[in-house]
This record gives sequence, C-alpha cells and structure tokens, in this order.
Amino acid sequence: MERKEKVAAREKRKKRIRKTISGTAGKPRLCVYKSLRQIYAQLIDDSQDKVITAASTLTKEVMATIKCGGNVEAAKKVGEHIGKKAAGMGISQVIFDRNGFKYHGRIKALADGAREAGLQF
Repeated sequence: MERKEKVAAREKRKKRIRKTISGTAGKPRLCVYKSLRQIYAQLIDDSQDKVITAASTLTKEVMATIKCGGNVEAAKKVGEHIGKKAAGMGISQVIFDRNGFKYHGRIKALADGAREAGLQF
C-alpha cells in the first residue's frame, strides 16, 4: 500500500468515527495521534472547542521515564500520565477517539495505560 493510500484510508476511518462521537465537559473525548517517533493524547471538550489537558512523549514527566518515544512502552506511559491528569481534574469517564488509527499496538497500549490510571471508556 502506498503512503497516499494509507493516509486516505485513515482519513476515511477518521471521518466515519467522528460523525458519531463528540466530547462534553463531563465526558470529554480522548483524542490520540501517533507519528513514527512520538505519540500524543488530548482530552477535548467539543461543546466549547477546547482542549482540557494533553500529554505526549515530549512531556517532561513522561520523557524522563522513557528511552524512545515511538514504542509501546512509551505509549503506555503517556496513557497513564493523561489518566492521572484527568483524575486530578475530576474526570473519570471519556470517549476514546483513535483518530482513524487501527486499535492495535501503540494505540491499544495508550488506551490500556489510561484505563489502568482510572479512566473508563
């Protein structure tokens, strides 16, 4: 599969997913993005178009505990970190938005880490 085809397929999945899900202040959307070297997660309130909080492999607290940002262990740490930040803000339930990525590997690891930290989805 060529790169353009892969990106187009992800965009198609993303559109299909985003038609049905939307975050609120009480139950924000946990949006995930991954690149080859990093992984990012944001809690988004779609009713006000605001990012509530975010975490990534570039966050200082996470960066200190990982060796490389593009692997499953780093994704799990990011999930745990965003879960702890959300718990500190009184958020326990979220809607998981995999952003068109397949639920496998790093995306699954981030979700598992967030669940271990107390988020429910």
